[in-house]
Parts: sequence; structure tokens; C-alpha cells
Amino acid sequence: MRLEKASNEAIKYSCLNYHYSKSVPVNPVAFSVFNSKNEFCGCILYGYGANNNIAKQYGLVNGQVIELLRMALNGKQESTSKAMSLSIKLIKKKLPLAKLLVSFADSRQGHIGTIYQATNWYYTGESKTTPDYFFRGRWMHQRQVNSLIGTLKKLPVDTKKRGGGNRLKYLYPLNKELTELCEKLKKPYPKKSVKSIVNDAVTNPSEESGAEPTLTHHE
Repeated sequence: MRLEKASNEAIKYSCLNYHYSKSVPVNPVAFSVFNSKNEFCGCILYGYGANNNIAKQYGLVNGQVIELLRMALNGKQESTSKAMSLSIKLIKKKLPLAKLLVSFADSRQGHIGTIYQATNWYYTGESKTTPDYFFRGRWMHQRQVNSLIGTLKKLPVDTKKRGGGNRLKYLYPLNKELTELCEKLKKPYPKKSVKSIVNDAVTNPSEESGAEPTLTHHE
């Protein structure tokens, strides 16, 4: 398995075809994933996220907290956790000032962050989200819309909107000094009900598959 810098075309194709959100983040740092047969498996995307104040709550500054935005993969990868591990090594080289990774599992989609649990991320609780809007051909966070047009009031009255909800927050420290903080913040991993597991096996098997616990912190 290998990863390389993703082209804009690969990013767009992966997000629109392999990720449930069908949306493309703005200016991501992304890597294309290829399996041992050299088949394209999709992209893993990182970025600074929509919340400009996310670093403050951890005693850090902007640029030190990076969000894992998308695991837009098609299932051809031999190991999802290995692909994530390789991407983390690359992001540490690409963004050497980064100290902490954050990612969210969307409970609206029935996700609990299986891949994060299998790869030893720290679960720290739920985070409320604001609605998304379908604008200029894709779903956007309201902050993205505001940055483009100034205010949501300028949106057409028939603009599609999907409600906010709770997301499950996971942290992954990139150096030892953040491990202690994550240990203090961690909570027991959320678990799925039997009904949810059965539904996922029918409608979204990839959410629960391909996770092998190979990562260790500071790898």
C-alpha cells in the first residue's frame, strides 16, 4: 500500500463517489491511497476545519490542530487502519507544527467512529453542529457559505438545508505532551445497539469493516 499527494481531480472524485457527505472540503491537504495492486482506493483528507477557535480549548494556536476531514475510500484498500497510519506519518511531515488531530463521526448517519476506536484515538464526547446548505452544487457548512456571500440571508429561499446534530469527537495526539491532556478528556467509547449493527450490515458495511488496530500514539 502507498500514499501520494492527491490531485484536485482525485479529491473531487473520491469525495463525490466514496463519501456519504457528497461534498468537497475547501483547500484540503489530501493523499491518494493505492493498494498493493496499484489500484486507486480513494483519498484521505486533512485540513483546518470550519471552527477557527478549535485550538484554543486545548491550549494551542491555529495551525497546531488539524482535522481529519474525510476518509473517502472505496474499500479496495487492504487495511483502512494502515492507510490512516501512513497518512498520519505524511501529515506530520507536511505540517510539522501540528500537535493534535481531531475528527468527528456523524451520529446522524449512525456512525460511532469504529475506525477511530480500532486505531486508539481518544473519544471526548459529543459536539453539536450547525446546519449545512446546498450551495453552488455542493453541501457547505454555514461558515463556508458566509465566507462566500457574507450572510445566509443572501441565499435563495428554496436553498436545501440539512439540520445540524451531534457529532462524536475523537482526538489523536501527535506528540507526548498532548497525550496527558487527551487522557484527561477521554470518555468510554460509544457502542452501537444490536439494531444499528444489523442495519449497518445491510446498508453500510464499510463503516464497520477494514479496521485493524495497528496505530499507536506518536507513531
